[in-house]
Amino acid sequence: MSDNTDGSGRNSRGRVLVVSATSLVLLLGVAFLLPVPFVKMAPGPTFNVIGTVDDKPVLTIEGTTTYPTTGSLEMTTVLESGGPRGGLTFVDAMASWFDPADAVLPRELIYPDEVSGEEVKRRQAAMFSTSESDAIGAALNYLKMPVGKELVVTSVYGDSPSDGVLEPKDHIVSIDGKAVDQPQQVSDAVRAKPIGTSFDFEVDRRVDGADEITQVTVTSAANPDDATIPYIGIGVGIFYVPDFSIEFTLKDVGGPSAGLMFTLGLIDKLSPADLAKGRTIAGTGTITPEGAVGAIGGIRQKLAGARNNGAELFLMPAVHCKEAADHVPDGLTVAAVSTVTEAVTAVETWTSGGTPVGCPADEG
Repeated sequence: MSDNTDGSGRNSRGRVLVVSATSLVLLLGVAFLLPVPFVKMAPGPTFNVIGTVDDKPVLTIEGTTTYPTTGSLEMTTVLESGGPRGGLTFVDAMASWFDPADAVLPRELIYPDEVSGEEVKRRQAAMFSTSESDAIGAALNYLKMPVGKELVVTSVYGDSPSDGVLEPKDHIVSIDGKAVDQPQQVSDAVRAKPIGTSFDFEVDRRVDGADEITQVTVTSAANPDDATIPYIGIGVGIFYVPDFSIEFTLKDVGGPSAGLMFTLGLIDKLSPADLAKGRTIAGTGTITPEGAVGAIGGIRQKLAGARNNGAELFLMPAVHCKEAADHVPDGLTVAAVSTVTEAVTAVETWTSGGTPVGCPADEG
């Protein structure tokens, strides 16, 4: 009797251990696959701004003289996962910590908790659109070509009064019959009237490749961040426009860091000199209409991505010299630049066999 009892107990304990171990393995497996509150940044694809993507020229210029180009001027990107858009698991994060080309950062260092994935996408699209405009200003100012300015919708917030009514890149001509040409005039007009007021916008909108004057009405609502303030849910800014057509066709890319390479692409197409001269040149940097090159995010990932895609010269904002130290891939020459003029000079120096100005010795 006692033998049977002992055996049954041992079997019961064995079953408990097996079930417990199996449950632990399953729980660990689920934990490894659950999203974690981090953002992973990895080298992304590059895009030749004087080439084509999906059989379409990245830059299309019509109505003025353009010139042949050779080689590649590659804008670099960072492939981001996690954060508001989700998708980063514990396993993914752990693997990235062992790859020097990747970076894993706490989500809160990049995005506040209240920012949604859709909001991130909207902001990135608005910054990318602004970088296109600023590149036009910088390139045409560098080439001493005339360039005008327009008051434009830079972004439309989802689920706002303007959603589905106004569109990004609408040129705002007037509000309630009064001409406007500055962002502050739009804000002042909306806030001067009570919540629930309807405003008549006259906009110049691109429709099927042609400009078309359109009348739309937007009714203000309470601002989600302050219910006492009227709000229509758009971002507005000054866009730079030439007296000929420039179209950027690259889609599904966000952020402002393509500004420098867009500027060089426009300069290359609009001037007789073949800038790249058949070589593969990559780079990154924000741009101002006056031609200043500014800081970006993910410089280490962009250096790796540039070399992975065959670049030989990399144009980098000079402010990133310390951050990039010891992270320049073999075979990649780095030129540190602060202006469009310095960037053009670096490319011309390098394609003619010289050595462009790099980072100071004590900064990499």
